[in-house]
Amino acid sequence: MNVRLRQALPLAVALLLMCAAPLVLTAMQSDALTAAAASTKEELLPPHTLDEIRHALLRLPLAAALGAMLAFRPKRRGTPPRQVAVIQTQIILAVMAAVVMLVVGSNLARAFGVVGAAGLVRYRAKIEDPKDAGVMLSTLAVGLACGVGQYVIAAFSAVFILVLLWVIESFEPEGKKLFELKIKMGEDTDERRKQFAAVLEKFHVDFALLSSSDEEVAYEVHVPLELDRDRITNAMLKLDPKGHAAVEWAEKKPKTK
Repeated sequence: MNVRLRQALPLAVALLLMCAAPLVLTAMQSDALTAAAASTKEELLPPHTLDEIRHALLRLPLAAALGAMLAFRPKRRGTPPRQVAVIQTQIILAVMAAVVMLVVGSNLARAFGVVGAAGLVRYRAKIEDPKDAGVMLSTLAVGLACGVGQYVIAAFSAVFILVLLWVIESFEPEGKKLFELKIKMGEDTDERRKQFAAVLEKFHVDFALLSSSDEEVAYEVHVPLELDRDRITNAMLKLDPKGHAAVEWAEKKPKTK
C-alpha cells in the first residue's frame, strides 16, 4: 500500500461511517416515524416535513459516499498525482447537487430559478482553493432551500455540509508556500551551508539547494503558512555578527504536471 493510499484511507473510512449511520437509522426508524405520526392525533411534525427529513437523511449521505468513491478511485500508473483540494471539491459538489435536486424536485419553475441564480454567481477574485468554490455553491443551494420554504432541508443540509467539511479538512495536509531563498554573507557564504541548513531544519522547513557560489547560496524552500518568515530571516542574519549578511525571499509558483 503506497503512501497516498494510506493517507486517503482514514478519510474514506470516516466518510463511509458518517454516511452509513444515517442510512441505517433511516431504514430502522422510517416505519416507526410513519406509524407514530399516523397514530398520534396531534402530530409533532406534518407528514411532508417527515418526508423531507427521511429524504435528506438518505440522499445526502449517499451522495457523499458515491462522490467519495469516485474521488478516491484508483490512480492509473503514469497519471499525475491528484490534489487534495480537488478530491475534497468533488465530494462537496456531489452533496451540493443532491441538495439542489431536493429543492427542485419535479418543479420546473424552481429548476429555472436555480439556473438563473447560478448564472448570477461571478468570481471576480481569484480563488486559490477549489474547495472554496464548492462551498460557495453549497451556500447558494442552502439559500435556495430557504427561499422556497424548505427550512428542514436547508438546516439539515447546512449541518451535514459543515460536518463533511470538518471531516475532510481534518485530513488536509499542512499548507505551505514555495519561495526562492537567497543568502549572501561575503566570500565565505558557500562554507556556511551547514549553518543555513541547520536554521531551516530548526523551523521545520523543507528545502532544496538550487545554486551555490562563494558569495551567494540559493534554496528552494516550502514554508508553512503559519510560520513568520521574519523569524527565519533574523536567524540567518544572526549568523553574521559583522552585519553584512543579506537575505532575499522571492515567491514562486508551484510546478504543475
